[in-house]
Amino acid sequence: MAYDTKNVFAKILRGEIPCQRVYEDEHVLAFKDINPKAPVHILVIPKGEYASFMEFSTHASQDEVANFFAAIAKIVKALKLPESGFRLVVNNGPDSGEEVPHFHMHILGGKRLGGMA
Repeated sequence: MAYDTKNVFAKILRGEIPCQRVYEDEHVLAFKDINPKAPVHILVIPKGEYASFMEFSTHASQDEVANFFAAIAKIVKALKLPESGFRLVVNNGPDSGEEVPHFHMHILGGKRLGGMA
């Protein structure tokens, strides 16, 4: 699938749509979800144009991948989520419920989340 430069995350990265940033570095932007599913619901996106997890995992540089996961660790520590627990979620493709065709990971926490079903 070709990357859609008109998707909402691409617009956020270009500054066309505001967001509540919680973290940013050379490779990653993290911000609060506008429709949170938990008291803490952060979206973490790479700054590169990757439409899906599969594309990110096969085409991103080692630095981008390493930095992405290091950023997630920094965010959960800053939010003090490791103490009570948190969930990382990646949706890939239409059957998963993915809504934005830009690879992203959800950080969910701040309450007991329950089962996945």
